[in-house]
Amino acid sequence: MNAASGLGMASRSTPRFSAALRTNERCSRARLRVSSLLHRHASRSARGLSEASLTTRRGTAAATRKSVACAASSTADSGSKGDLSNNFVTAGYIALWYAVNVCFNLTNKTLYKSFPFPWTVSTVHVIVGSIYCLVCYALGFKKASFGRPITGEELKKISGPASMHAFGHIAANLSFAAVAISLTHTVKTLEPAFSAVLQWSILGTPTPLPVLGSLVPIIFGVGMVCASELSFNWLGFLSAMFSNLTFGFRAVLSKKTMSDVKDLGSTALYAYTTVISVVLCAPLALIMEGQALPAGVQAAVAKLGWAKFSTYLFSVGLFYHLYNQFAFNTLQRVNPVSHGVCNVVKRIIIIGSSVVFFGNVLTTKTILGTVIALAGTALYTELQSKRKHG
Repeated sequence: MNAASGLGMASRSTPRFSAALRTNERCSRARLRVSSLLHRHASRSARGLSEASLTTRRGTAAATRKSVACAASSTADSGSKGDLSNNFVTAGYIALWYAVNVCFNLTNKTLYKSFPFPWTVSTVHVIVGSIYCLVCYALGFKKASFGRPITGEELKKISGPASMHAFGHIAANLSFAAVAISLTHTVKTLEPAFSAVLQWSILGTPTPLPVLGSLVPIIFGVGMVCASELSFNWLGFLSAMFSNLTFGFRAVLSKKTMSDVKDLGSTALYAYTTVISVVLCAPLALIMEGQALPAGVQAAVAKLGWAKFSTYLFSVGLFYHLYNQFAFNTLQRVNPVSHGVCNVVKRIIIIGSSVVFFGNVLTTKTILGTVIALAGTALYTELQSKRKHG
């Protein structure tokens, strides 16, 4: 009975079990469909995100390229503007150098017509320049004057080229007072010849034959000018030649000084040179012109008036210092060759302006000789450039 009741119970439970199995299978298939749908949805979402990310990266890259291009364009524009600004500043220094130099030469020669004391005027030049440097230094413009204090040893090293500068300055003014400005500046185109000889004899630096050959037209042109210049006299000629010699020594000694004295710019070196020049020029002026100086001052004041006479003295000293200062400023912004070319152009402008201002009469040979000498100077500058950069 127990067995029969058990078989009966099993037969009644079988339909329920089958139904449970079928329900379980339907649930499993439903779960699989849901999982498949979720998987496909996730894949589509991933692809969408990937495409969105790629699009974003492409947009970012494009934006970056545009930014770089804009930055490069901006940098190029700022660079070109900076170069243009520097060129304007350099051109301004050159223009000031020329203008002040012309003012100096014309004022200096005009002063000599009423006050023919070149030793004294040379001293006034450097005294005014020294006062200018001291005032700039006291006001805090150290870079425009002495830069920094120097040691006793540095003073000794600077004194050599400074003394040559002082003696050359006096000699040039002796020539300016004795002859026409055009003759002095033409003779002074021979300065490279003196420098070449002195560099070979003192520094042992030989000058190549082509460069030496370029000195021939300079010498020939100066010879033509001297032979035909109506204002020629030996004092003016020899003074200009002695100025070439001393400035040649100054150039040679300055090279050694600039290498020995560290952290002292060309502006500061020139400021100290000016002060040292006062110490050398003042005693010589007193020795050479001291006795006649009171009478000379009285005659100049009687002719010009005290105000005009004193204005001439101060302005010519200021012009002298400033044109040298602007020459140094120009040299710092251009290479030596360009500076040499500027010097040639400067002499042409000075000679031309002095002829027009004072009404000097130039013969055909004088004009031709001047042109030949200046052309030789330009050729010398060009050959020196190729030698240094070749």
